[in-house]
Amino acid sequence: MAALWVMKSIAIFGLKGGVGKSTFAVNLAWASATLSARRTLLWDLDPQAAATFLMAPGGEPRDAAQAVFARHVEPKSLCRPTDVQRLDLLAADPSLHGLERLLFELGKRKRLAKLLRGLESHYDRLLLDCPPGLSETAEQVLHAADLLIVPVTPSPLARKALDDLATLLLRRSGRHPPIPPVFSMVDRRRKLHLTALADHPDWPQVNYASIVEQMGSRRLPVGAFAATHSATGQFASLWAAIERRLAKDGG
Repeated sequence: MAALWVMKSIAIFGLKGGVGKSTFAVNLAWASATLSARRTLLWDLDPQAAATFLMAPGGEPRDAAQAVFARHVEPKSLCRPTDVQRLDLLAADPSLHGLERLLFELGKRKRLAKLLRGLESHYDRLLLDCPPGLSETAEQVLHAADLLIVPVTPSPLARKALDDLATLLLRRSGRHPPIPPVFSMVDRRRKLHLTALADHPDWPQVNYASIVEQMGSRRLPVGAFAATHSATGQFASLWAAIERRLAKDGG
């Protein structure tokens, strides 16, 4: 009998920009589709549309991304295949700049959770690239997600930052998904980074690397053009840890 997969959603979130959030979303989506052979959707909810830029080289803004929240438009109708097998993209576009006001006016705090349920028969894994900060959109994502990945740059206060985020989410929403820690943009030449790594040796990490920056010019996940690079291995290891966590939770 074939295994019965349950769709699981993983939100990639950052309280501020510049921590590699969209880079993580794109590369983890690639790992899901390529290494785990999952039917995967990358949903870009960030108005800056970095994940869309990386994964839809020929795409044009359509001002349709907000429509799934405002009208009876099924999210699946906006999903498009990427150049990565088994990986689809629900692209961001300029209409998302008005999403905060729309969600406030609608007053539907679980609108996104309902939309996700409509995708369950189409995908095994859903990666959500959240807008930075605790916006209404982000809060809806955090309420609906099964797992929350928060890339943090190495510092002695990294653990406190994650604990403070968990406390804030509990205060505002009454719950939060599991938040496994991960270091981003690790630079071993920096003493502060080495200290943080020594304090948390069990945290997954992704190093700062010029090959990752090349994603912007190649407009591909790093694994698609540098399969043997250590950065690809680090994203693969992180994804394997995510899969183990989801399996433990029944996914």
